[in-house]
Amino acid sequence: MDETDHQLLSLLRQDARLSVAALALKLKVSRGTISNRIRRLEDDGVIVGYTVRLRPDVQHNSILAWMSIAVDGNQTRAVIAHLLGEPGVAALHDTNGRWDLLAELRADSLQQLAQVLERIRLLKGISHTETSIHLETYRLG
Repeated sequence: MDETDHQLLSLLRQDARLSVAALALKLKVSRGTISNRIRRLEDDGVIVGYTVRLRPDVQHNSILAWMSIAVDGNQTRAVIAHLLGEPGVAALHDTNGRWDLLAELRADSLQQLAQVLERIRLLKGISHTETSIHLETYRLG
């Protein structure tokens, strides 16, 4: 993946409903280039699906989990690029300490969460993960 692929994924994460023409205009490439890149990213498994994001307060039955991720060597950029294309990743954070990345995961069921975890754990460049499921939130004040 090159810089154009990364920019394309970023735009699609912000608004997956952008037209090919709008994406081409924003990236200053042809519509054919955008169509070919999207098809290749789908075929390569980088783009695994398209989804709708809801406000957190609307997702009453959603399962929330956090996955701490350790990355092999200098694979961080490649791992981040893959995680940004994973529909189960609601947010991704760069951290310091024992873990390199912290991913906020959302799923509709435990089965769906298990599938998200499996896809992430199989990514090249990830050496270890640890996942915690959100049970309850306590608010101060």
